[in-house]
Amino acid sequence: MQQEPTIPQKDGQNTNKLPPMHDPDEPISDNNKQSKKEGWRSIASTLFIIIAAPVIALLLINFVFQSYEVDGPSMESTLQNTDRLIVWKMPRTIAKIKGSDYIPNRGDIIIFKRHGAVTETGSTDKQLIKRVIGLPGDRVVIKSGKVTIYNEENVNGFNPDAGVDHGNNTAHTDGNVDITVNEDEVFVLGDNRSNSLDSRFFGAVKAHEIVGKLEYRIFPFNKFEQF
Repeated sequence: MQQEPTIPQKDGQNTNKLPPMHDPDEPISDNNKQSKKEGWRSIASTLFIIIAAPVIALLLINFVFQSYEVDGPSMESTLQNTDRLIVWKMPRTIAKIKGSDYIPNRGDIIIFKRHGAVTETGSTDKQLIKRVIGLPGDRVVIKSGKVTIYNEENVNGFNPDAGVDHGNNTAHTDGNVDITVNEDEVFVLGDNRSNSLDSRFFGAVKAHEIVGKLEYRIFPFNKFEQF
């Protein structure tokens, strides 16, 4: 009969004794302390990411850039209904920090808030997208289908649409307007002049109503464009 191998014993050693358990009154080793610290750090890092991510996203949307979708035909043929855009808000944010008004350049396409805008479904607060035509101090005259801007640099007036490719829909501008733009305002028109709710109807746009400037069209992908 084959014998099981045996482990040599030292004098007085009891092979049946279990390994000693950790005495709870004894101090925890440095390795255990370090492991617990790393565990707490990992939990803290995860909680920070969970809390910080939406806060950072909210700050970016409010102060840096935001995605918008075109709703309606008022900017055709430059922009089409359902085009997806990126609107740049940083210039407005910097102007606010400096305590000044954000005034975009002539020709810029901007998003702005219009309180009480009259739409097909009635009066409502809405964000609109239009092109800046008149700047502070400009006298904007719309007559006989043409837009003319008068200012200190152009006392005889000029057509802001001349030599600029905004599409064929700007060839004729309906309306009878004669307005001088205030220092904290801009005058805006849609590129689709025959189908646009703009400053011809509700007047100039206040600087504090401007949300930002169109920077990119990102969808449809085959029409990606920087403005």
